[in-house]
Amino acid sequence: MSTPYQQEFEVRWADLDPNGHMRHTAYMDCAAQARVGFLNADGFTLERFRALGIGPVLFREEAQYLHEVRANEHLCVTTEIAGLSPNRKHWRIRHRIFKADGELACVVNVQGAWLDLKARKIVPPPAELMQVMEKVPRTQDFAEFEPRKPA
Repeated sequence: MSTPYQQEFEVRWADLDPNGHMRHTAYMDCAAQARVGFLNADGFTLERFRALGIGPVLFREEAQYLHEVRANEHLCVTTEIAGLSPNRKHWRIRHRIFKADGELACVVNVQGAWLDLKARKIVPPPAELMQVMEKVPRTQDFAEFEPRKPA
């Protein structure tokens, strides 16, 4: 298994809640920036997505908080693919947020898809984006999945 994409962050004052630890939405912000970071690293910038007429859309995001994070701590956020639909329209990504000492502070799981920005419908990614998604390291429990239809 190859090494997951990693991005470093420092916890800012604005990331804190009244208890003095990192607020829940700041964890999600770090995870989102890490997702954008791995896409940008392979040339998929906001401008490139606009030119292609597609973009990522989230359907679900959840976090499991394991250890407290405080102001000025340095974090490392990893990004791995946890699942892909057979047609590659839908994806699951897992982020792990580690403290500087290596302690796992939070796990963020998201599920999303590729949205055609003009038609406003879910579509498979273009071939060059599919190649990027295929080379992103996978979690140990990676699995293909069929997205559930709403009830």
